[in-house]
Amino acid sequence: MELANTAEGERPSRTIQVGVVSKEARGGETATCEQATNRGSWAPPRLQAPAPSLRKRPLEPIRSFGHLRARSRPMLEVMDMLQRFAQTDVTVAFFGETGAGKDVIAHVLHEQSARADGPFVVFDCGAVAANLAESELLGHERGAFTGAVSAHAGAFERAHGGTLFLDEVGELPLDLQPRLLRALESRKVRRVGGKTERHIDVRVVAASNRDLRADVSAGKFREDLFFRLAVAVISVPPLRERLDDLPELVRGLLNDLGRKDLQVNDATHAALKAHPWPGNVRELKNVLACAVAFVDPGTNALEPHHLKLLRPANDEESWLEGLPLGGQALERIERVAIRQTMAQTDGNKMNAARALGIAVSTLYEKLKRYGL
Repeated sequence: MELANTAEGERPSRTIQVGVVSKEARGGETATCEQATNRGSWAPPRLQAPAPSLRKRPLEPIRSFGHLRARSRPMLEVMDMLQRFAQTDVTVAFFGETGAGKDVIAHVLHEQSARADGPFVVFDCGAVAANLAESELLGHERGAFTGAVSAHAGAFERAHGGTLFLDEVGELPLDLQPRLLRALESRKVRRVGGKTERHIDVRVVAASNRDLRADVSAGKFREDLFFRLAVAVISVPPLRERLDDLPELVRGLLNDLGRKDLQVNDATHAALKAHPWPGNVRELKNVLACAVAFVDPGTNALEPHHLKLLRPANDEESWLEGLPLGGQALERIERVAIRQTMAQTDGNKMNAARALGIAVSTLYEKLKRYGL
C-alpha cells in the first residue's frame, strides 16, 4: 500500500534533526542521540480544517522509497530520514495520529534495511491482554503458568535477525516496561518461567499516537524507556497535511482493492481534498472501499456521488465543533471556506462549486462579493 502526504501553502518545514540527549535528560545515562522535529515533542494535534494559501505553488516531483511514493514536502522529509536510518540499526520511534500509516512506514524501513531478509514481527502493545503481554513479548517455558502446556517463543525471539515493531508502545503495561528496557539494553531475554537468557539480534522500531513525554511526566511511562526507544524520532504527518499526494495514494489504494482500472476525475479529487480526514489514511481506504461498491458494473469512473458516505452531516458537525467559530460573522466563515476550497481545487471554479455544494453561478457571485 502506498503512502503519501502534502505540505500546504507556506506551512513551516517539518525539518527533522538529529541531536544529542544530555546525561541530565537521561538521568545520568550515557547519551546517544535523539531524533526530533522542529516542533518539539509530538502531541496529538487538535483537528483543524485545512487552510492553504490561495496562491498556487509548484508541485515537487514524485519520489519513491520502497513502495512509498510522495511529492509533498512533509512526506519527502520523512522519506529522507527513512533512507538514512535504513542504512543503520538505530532504534526508530514513529509518532503520529491514529491511521496515519506508521505501521506501513515502519515496514518500509525494514524492507529497505540490511535486515530485509529477516522477519518483521509486529507486537501490538494495545491489543494484548495485560496478563499475557509479558509472555507474548518475552516468551514462556512449559509449565510457567496455568495453561502453559508447551514452550512459547516471544516476539523478541521470533524477530531474531530481523525487526521487531512495537506498535502503540505507549499502551504497554507499566510493570512490563522494566523488562522491555532490560531486553533493549542487554539484547537478551529470559522467558517467563525460564532460568537462562537467550541472545537476540533484533532491530527495534516503535510507534505511538500518544504524547509519551506527557505520559512520562504523569508517571504513566518510564523516562529511561522513552529515551531508549526515542533514539531517532520521526513525526508522521496526518493526511490533511499530505493532500498533494492524494492522487498517488488513491491510485495505490484502488490497486490494493483490485480496481486499478477506475479513473478518478478532477471533481472527485476535489471532493477528497475538501475532506478533513480525521481518520487519516485508514479512513481514506475505507471510503474508497465503500465508493467502489457504488460504481456501476461496466463503468470505470469513480465519481463524486460515489463518495456520498464520505461526509455525513453528523461527521461534519463533529469536526466543525472543534473549531473556534462562535461569535464569528457568517460571511467571514463563508469567505474563508470559499478561499480555501479555491486553493484546494487550484482555482477550478467548477470543481470548487461541486465541493462546496453550490451552483457555479452562485460561486461567481460570492467570489465577486468577497473580492476573491
